[in-house]
Amino acid sequence: MSSTDTSQNIARIYRFLSQCMQYPDAEWMTEDFFNILYNLLGTLNAEDEGVAIKKAIDGSEDALEDLQVEYTRLFINGVPHVIAPPFGSVYMDQSLQGAFAGETLAFYKNKGFGMEKDADLPDHLIHELEFLSLLAEENDIAGEEEFLIKLFRPWFEKFQIRVHDGALHPFYRVVVQLIDFFTKEEEKDGFQPNEA
Repeated sequence: MSSTDTSQNIARIYRFLSQCMQYPDAEWMTEDFFNILYNLLGTLNAEDEGVAIKKAIDGSEDALEDLQVEYTRLFINGVPHVIAPPFGSVYMDQSLQGAFAGETLAFYKNKGFGMEKDADLPDHLIHELEFLSLLAEENDIAGEEEFLIKLFRPWFEKFQIRVHDGALHPFYRVVVQLIDFFTKEEEKDGFQPNEA
């Protein structure tokens, strides 16, 4: 497989993981979507994680609503506080849209990318994964590594712990493990499931 093919595959994975972190919607959260997720987990020898998600979904009266409630509780409006805000500046600046968000946007612009005027904050996990997919598509390995080291991994590790400790549904815990795996430097031999 050529480096271009590898970069395109990584770009698709980043884009898929970004989709996983969108607010759940019946338009994209389909049987095909879950089959892709289960296949990805299978290629990483993480079938047990796929089984846990499938069991939670199949055992639910309204799986989409369950995921929407969990998404809201974890990332938007939990009581007594949001469990895992998906913005880097929350972890790095202890405020929303702090200097860290500006640094993230500056990195995007330095690489020739910008944000739509009505887009969420630049340091939102979804945007960062989309940006990584664009860098991978351009085969900008150095840019990808620099972004991961300087602007992604420092806050994502804190976010991941919060999701792992606070998630009630296996879907988000597993998706965050996948994001961790695909954004980590080559320091592990493979996908390492967290203890649930």
